Amino acid sequence: MNYFSHGYRFVDDPYFLAGTAVPDWLSVIDRRVRVRPKDAAAHSECSDPILCRVARGVARHHADDAMFHAGAAFNELNWRFTADIRDLLGGDAGMRPSFLGHILVELLLDSVLIEERPQLLDEYYRAMAEVENWVVEEAVNRMQPRRTERLAVLISVFTRERFLCDYPSDDRLLRRLNQVMRRVGLEQLPERFCELLPAARTTVRERRRELLEGA
Repeated sequence: MNYFSHGYRFVDDPYFLAGTAVPDWLSVIDRRVRVRPKDAAAHSECSDPILCRVARGVARHHADDAMFHAGAAFNELNWRFTADIRDLLGGDAGMRPSFLGHILVELLLDSVLIEERPQLLDEYYRAMAEVENWVVEEAVNRMQPRRTERLAVLISVFTRERFLCDYPSDDRLLRRLNQVMRRVGLEQLPERFCELLPAARTTVRERRRELLEGA
């Protein structure tokens, strides 16, 4: 799952919502900083109400990911997209097709949900803008031993950039994917990558319920 799929049901609870995004935010800024399920569980019933909400959001993220990645629909589409991408990229034997096959399922599921209820995306970002970024950063630092001082800045950028709005557009999605490619050190995708996106979108739309239910 990606940001919106994790959080769209919790826009009325901003700090829980922020917690659902924490593991993905940390993977962007520093993969050495992780709030594991046991860390989140240990703080889910604490006396600090904000820390508790963030921790519960993190725990929900991990539970949803475990269900999602174990589902037959995700694994079928992951392999199908990986094969399609490998063919499109001329038999690329590196890790790029498998990496893209995985994240494309997640990003396109976000896109489908956004297209179905676009007003909910505005509510999502409105709720994110309500949180005190430094409070979320401090909550994360209390849940795990390796301190980060970069999370609050990232949350600000995330809320300002609103990059989830780009997912329903093939051209803009390609641009966002190439930003990810640069971040993880993989080769940029060509413009022709957009050729496979319409069919991939249709497939994810048809399987959205199975994906969300881990079936």
